[in-house]
Order: sequence, then C-alpha cells, then structure tokens
Amino acid sequence: MEILQGVWEVIVSIFTNSGYAYFFTADGGYKNAIMLLVAFVFLYLGIKKGFEPLLMVPIAFGMLLANIPEANLAVQYHDLDGFRDLLAGRGEFVGCTPGLMDFLYFGVKAGIYPPLIFLGIGAMTDFAPLIANPSSFILGAAAQLGIFFTYLGAILLGFAPNEAGSIAIIGGADGPTAIFVTSQLAPYMLGTIAVAAYSYMALVPVIQPPIMKALTTKKERSVVMGSLRPVSKLEKILFPIMVTVIVSLLLPDAASLVGMLMLGNLLKESGQTERIAKAAQNELMNIITIFLGISVGATTSAQSFLNLNTIKIVVLGLIAFCLGTAGGTLFGKLMYIATKGKVNPLIGSAGVSAVPMAARVSQKVGQKENPSNFLLMHAMGPNVSGVIGSAVAAGILILSDQFHCCWRNIHYHLAARFMPAVRKCVTFQVTFVKKGQINKRHPAQLEHQVCPNPASYQVFR
Repeated sequence: MEILQGVWEVIVSIFTNSGYAYFFTADGGYKNAIMLLVAFVFLYLGIKKGFEPLLMVPIAFGMLLANIPEANLAVQYHDLDGFRDLLAGRGEFVGCTPGLMDFLYFGVKAGIYPPLIFLGIGAMTDFAPLIANPSSFILGAAAQLGIFFTYLGAILLGFAPNEAGSIAIIGGADGPTAIFVTSQLAPYMLGTIAVAAYSYMALVPVIQPPIMKALTTKKERSVVMGSLRPVSKLEKILFPIMVTVIVSLLLPDAASLVGMLMLGNLLKESGQTERIAKAAQNELMNIITIFLGISVGATTSAQSFLNLNTIKIVVLGLIAFCLGTAGGTLFGKLMYIATKGKVNPLIGSAGVSAVPMAARVSQKVGQKENPSNFLLMHAMGPNVSGVIGSAVAAGILILSDQFHCCWRNIHYHLAARFMPAVRKCVTFQVTFVKKGQINKRHPAQLEHQVCPNPASYQVFR
C-alpha cells in the first residue's frame, strides 16, 4: 500500500510541476492555451491551405514553442543594447537566462535576417519589366500611400510615432521589411506585426480582388496591353548599381535593405557569379527563413499578444493593406486615362510588395474579364517597384522616428517661451538632433538634456 501511495505521489508531483497544470493553476494560464490554439490555426493555414508556408509554418511553430508553459522558449530580451550588456556581464536577468530563441532572435534585433532575405529575393527577381516600363515606379510608389495614411491614423488613435511606423509598414505587404522596421522602432511589438504582415501577404488573393473590381470598370479590366520592349544585359547590370547609389544617398537608413536587394539581383544578372547567386536563392535563403520564422514566432507570448492593442494593430494593418491596393489601382486608372486606354488599371494593385503573388492576382482578375489578356509581365513592373518602394518607406519611417526628438525639443521650447513657469528651467536652443545623439529607447536622456528637473514639465509629455 505504501508503494502505491508513493507511486501516486510521484505521479501527482509530475503533473503539478508540468505545463498541463499551468493552464489551470497559474494566473493567466488560460492565455497560453489560447495561443496554442492560435498556433494550430496558423499551422493549418500554412500546411493545408498553402498560405505562405515557408514562413507561416516556422512562425506558427515558434509561437507553439513560446507558449508551452515552463519551457522558457519565448523571447525575453527585445532590446539589442540590453542583450549585449547582459552577455557582457553588465546587465541583469529579467527572470530567466537567455535561451535558444534569444540567441536566434539576435539576428532580428541586429537587423541581420531581413537584409539577407532581401539578398535572396533580389537573386530570384527579374527587374526587366520595371526597366522596360519605368512608369511602373509611379504605381509602386502609389501603393505605399496606405503606409503613410495609416501612420497618421495610428497616431490619432494614441500610438506613439515609433509604434505607428511599425503598424503602418504592414501596408506594404512585405514581411521582411515589416520585421526590419519594427525591430528598430518597437521591438516589443514584433510578434504581432510579423504575424499580421505575413497573414495579409498570404491573403492577397482574397483581399485584393474585391477592391480591384470595386474601383475599376469591366472595360478597364479588359484592356489588353502590348508587349514590353527587350531589355539589354547592360541595362540589367547598371540598374541595381544606380538604384543602390541613388536610394542609399537619399535615405541611408534604407541602404541595408535596398543594397542587399540590388546585390542579389546583380549577382543574378552579371553572368559571372552564378554559383553564389544560386547559393543566395537557395541555401542562404532557406536557412535565414527558418531562423527568422521561428525566432519571430517565439516573440508571440500570451502576455504580449493577447491584448486590445493586438486587435488595433491587426485592424490598422488591414486598413493599410487595403489603402495600398486602392492607391495603386486608382493611379492605374489615372494612367489609363493619360494613355487613352493603353494601360490596364489592374496592374496598379500589384504595387504592393507581395512578389509575385500580387502580380498573379492582377493576371487572374484581368483574365477573367478577357481570356486573351496576359498582364503578368506588365504587373511584375509595379510589383518589384513595390519592393523597392517599401524599403524606401521603411527608411522614411525610421528617419521620421529619429527626428521625433527634434519635434519634442521644439515642443518644449515653445512651452518654455509662452509659459513663464516653465521658461525658467529650460536653457537650451532648438537644434535638429542627429542619429545617435539621443537614444530613442531612453527618453529620460532627452528629458534631462531639456530640463534638469523633469518633474516640472510632466504636464507637457
């Protein structure tokens, strides 16, 4: 009898210390169970439905691992500088030591994975349709309007500028770019942003057609476009070099994304680097995709994912994507009018960055109206232009966040000028703050530079 009792006590002890008991005994344990169900849904969508499976499956499995109780596989350290200090022995643990996911996630925090993904995309992409029809740049730019409209909307809803930028970039339908921007502006929101971005990328065939049909007529959708001109090898070689120089000089923060994208394309088009071009397309791309997907999924812990802000982010991301599709389509209509019916407006919707899915949707919708219509190559121009456009938009959002400190300085300056009670504590001149002077993750630095007594200006925050 004592043996049976001992066995029973061992069984009870194993269960009470297991993750199963956590669902029922821990405060908020049910949230972990909900997140496991969400992970199962995403696995189903990736495996059964084929929605972006190369990233959806790793992200979903990372989500699964992150929410297994007591496994400590969720990403704990989102701040890059703090993680470096921790590894160097200068920081303190937040409850558990860094684990596998924290080290894999380092590539996201340091901005390594997204540019390498762009390297692979560049090596797999043909820019000839864009070079043959440079007006496609206009459609690619128009499709980014959803990003900036949503940015303003998110600020009006109470999000901080850095958070608004991370939410707005979802409208580009470009997962790596969304991850890159969020890792720099709001790393604590990365899981939600990444899941939303890749979900909308996967749902391009579902979301875009109703918008395209609502904004165009049957006559416009039936337009047959002529063949594109041949593009020389010299043009294909010069294009990535010139784009890198022009964009990087204009927006240095976008240089890593645009530079890697164009490097991949140059490797493909040069004709002298076939071996490493194939490596970028296959081995490197596959490895980085696994690391990126599983580490991003591991940021979606129940505590950070299941809240009201997640709903707001998902809704705003959908609005951004829909506005981007609408912006590209409407500018396509303008080109239809300007060219007296030679441009099919449907190709404008391909200005979002979902390559080549958005171009395929344009082809499918156009062919339904006119079976002899072949829009795929024409739509690829705005599509690859959208990839460049989303990288440029990322640079603008990062730059705008860096100069947010400038606007705070102006704010305090005006308050000090027109309110004598505060004027006494402010002894500075307004200057544009350059990158690196003030750490945006630590606003207290700015506060102490502006006023030696932060308590005296709390009303103006």
